Formats: sequence, structure tokens, C-alpha cells
Amino acid sequence: MQRDMDRRDLLKGVGVTGTMLLAGCTGDGGDGGDGGEDSDGNDTGGDTGNETGNETDGSGGGGADREEAIKVGTLLPTTGDLGDLGKPIEDGATLPAKQLEGETDVQIDLRSEDSQTDPSAAQSAAQSLVNAGYPAITGAASSEVTIQVAQGVTINNGIAQCSPASTSPAITDLDDSGLVYRTPPTDALQGEVLAQVARERIEAESAATMFVNNSYGQLLSESFASAFEEGGGTVSQQVSFQKEQSSYTSRIEQAVSDDPDVMIAIGYPASGNQLFRDFYANFDQDLPILITDGLRDPALPSNVDNPMENVRGTAPLAAGPGTDFFNQLYQEEYGREPGVFTAQAYDATACLILANAAAGENTGSAIAEQMTNVANEGGDTYTPENLADAVAAAANGDEINYQGASSAVEFDENGDLTAATYELFGFTEDSESDTGYAIETIEEIEFSA
Repeated sequence: MQRDMDRRDLLKGVGVTGTMLLAGCTGDGGDGGDGGEDSDGNDTGGDTGNETGNETDGSGGGGADREEAIKVGTLLPTTGDLGDLGKPIEDGATLPAKQLEGETDVQIDLRSEDSQTDPSAAQSAAQSLVNAGYPAITGAASSEVTIQVAQGVTINNGIAQCSPASTSPAITDLDDSGLVYRTPPTDALQGEVLAQVARERIEAESAATMFVNNSYGQLLSESFASAFEEGGGTVSQQVSFQKEQSSYTSRIEQAVSDDPDVMIAIGYPASGNQLFRDFYANFDQDLPILITDGLRDPALPSNVDNPMENVRGTAPLAAGPGTDFFNQLYQEEYGREPGVFTAQAYDATACLILANAAAGENTGSAIAEQMTNVANEGGDTYTPENLADAVAAAANGDEINYQGASSAVEFDENGDLTAATYELFGFTEDSESDTGYAIETIEEIEFSA
């Protein structure tokens, strides 16, 4: 089922064989680890947004005769709180380079680093990419990590950055000199979707939220609360929690103290495992719970040892013109189904490669200036299926319109998407799955800016 929704004003203001050079997820600052706590500070600078990067008209000078490789790095979590989700996302991000190997006249030089789901480790890893001459980075995943990497490393060094999984509204208003983009929708949209699901499917009049204490959790909780209350509901509690604690019982008790009709849980798998163990051990298992993309992990029920029949969730859904081709390509390469944000990761790297080809140089600002030119309407349409042709056209200086695996990939002046499709999902038993469970899409929800 599809449902159209109106967006409320929640936002502020490549012949010769090509060679792919893959560096491992080690290197400076990328040695793994458990990851530290995200901060919950939201000082994201002024409201300049991406205006500088989006003012350039035309498709640039191209680089059909270039000899240097197109360089792109990835900065995604293969360890830490998002490690379980991060490795498949990294696989999606590296897939365009693997696909283009031997298919283009331009070499693709890709290097991956581990963000560790930790702002400090991620900044060190990002700096190692900068020091190695990578002008564009796909990453990070966690919103808090993306913000701190942008403010601490990429903006000051003129590096183009495109996140495949960071959804915090705080990213919209980063004073980023037009360098920061993302391929998932902002949570200002998801908050609306959550509120509608709570009202219309659960028929809830009251709600409480529990959220990981960082920019992603706090602002998504606030976005939901604003939309839910605007629709006539009451939000009795908004309770923050720290990542990877030994117990969440007292925080859950606070959240449900006013007997809400629904509870919203916003977090990551490593914390979600303990949170839901505590919930099922001590509280009413019939209480409806809505979760978000950060907890969309098919292993969650088996880790919790509960089928989680009272839990539903919302997440950006891969619904672009190239979705089917991407799904097949991903399965052939990795031997498993793609997961949450894997298609967005493919699109982020594909856009950075195309923008680099259009710019004709490994300069972050020049790449950022080409992001809307290669993705938004205008010029011939290309999809993941003919990505090599798109790279050749962009390098030749032709106008192109890349439409992706996750969406049509239309960027606004802030580097945000102008439209997205969400899924309402649940967990279902699956005897063929390694975990015994799978993600089931219950409904598709279209949302346009």
C-alpha cells in the first residue's frame, strides 16, 4: 500500500581497463574498538547550508582526457554500536567502484576507513583520508559522527562529504560551505511519518519516547513529539539513554510511568539488545512500540530472545529507479540481501564519483559543486545499471541526471533529499535466515517535500 503525505514546515530555513584500489579498514585511526559515547550537543554552526555548492550551473568542464584516478573514501562503522549495520552499508558504498572496475577509461581509487561509531575515532580516520589525498568521503553513518567529522575535518579541508545514513535535522543547517550532502531523508520527515503511524495504525492518543543521547536520537524524538502533538496527541515523557549500558530498566520505567498508548524507541542495535531484554523481562509486553531505522536489525529478536510481535518501525525505503538492479548486483557480489541504508550508500558513492568525473579533478569543492548537476533533473537519465556510461558522459562534460538505487536522488539547496519513500516494517520468523527472523515490509509511505 502507498500513501501520499504533505510535508509540514519542520525544516529551517569511465577502452583501457580501469583499476579499483581498495585499502582496508585499518590505517590511521581505523583500528577498530568498541566506540565511545556520542555527545548530545547540537551546536552545528550557522544556517548557510549548501548554497555555495549548489549555485554552479552547467555540468562543469568534465575530464574525458584525465589520467589521474577518481579518488573517493568511505568512512563507515564496522565496529562500535553501529558495527552490525555498518559493514553491509560499507559494502554498499564500495559496490560502485567494484562495478566500474574494468568498465571505464578512468581508474577508481577507493579507500575505506572505520568510523567505530565514535566521533573522535572517526575524525582521526577522516583526517587520514584527507592526508592521503582523498577529496570526497562517503560517510559517516551516525548523525553525531557525521556532524563532528564535518565540523572537525571535512569543511576546514574543503572535502566533499555525502552521508548514506545520517538523518538528523541538525545536518540541514550546518555551515558547511556547500560540502555536505546526504542520500537518506532528514528525520524532520521521519518524525511526521512516525506520528502518522502512531495516530492512524495504533490509534494512540498518548505517547512516550526513549532516545539515544545524541543528535540523531534527540532531534528525531523532538520531531516526532512536535508532529504528534500538532495532530492532537500528548507526549508525556521524552527519556534519553546512553549507549551500551548494562541496564535500561530505570529509563524504561520513567518512559512508561504515565501509561502511554505507544512508546517510541530510537537507538542502535548494541544498545537495543539490552533495552528490549529489560523491557520484556519487566514490563507489559503488549505495549505497542515503534522503532526507527537505527534498530532495523533482523538479528534483534533472536538477540533479545523474543519475537517482538508488539514492535513495528519506520525507515527510509530503497525505492529508486535502480533498486532492482542494485539488489541483484549486491546479492551477486556479497551473497546476501541488501539491508538498511545499503542502497543509499551505493548512491552516495556513485554521486561522488560522477561529480568528480564532471569536475575533472580531485578537488573537494569542485566535486561538491557538481553534486546537484549530476543528480538533479536535466540532461540524459542514467541509473545504476548504466553507471559506467554515466561516468563517461560526465567526464565528457555532458549533462546527466543520475537516478539511483534508493531514490531519484534530487538534492535541495541544503544537500537534503526533496522526496523519499518510507517503509513501515515488522519482524517475522524466517527459518532460512541465520538469525531465525527477517524484516517484513508492511506498508510503503511516500513523502514529498
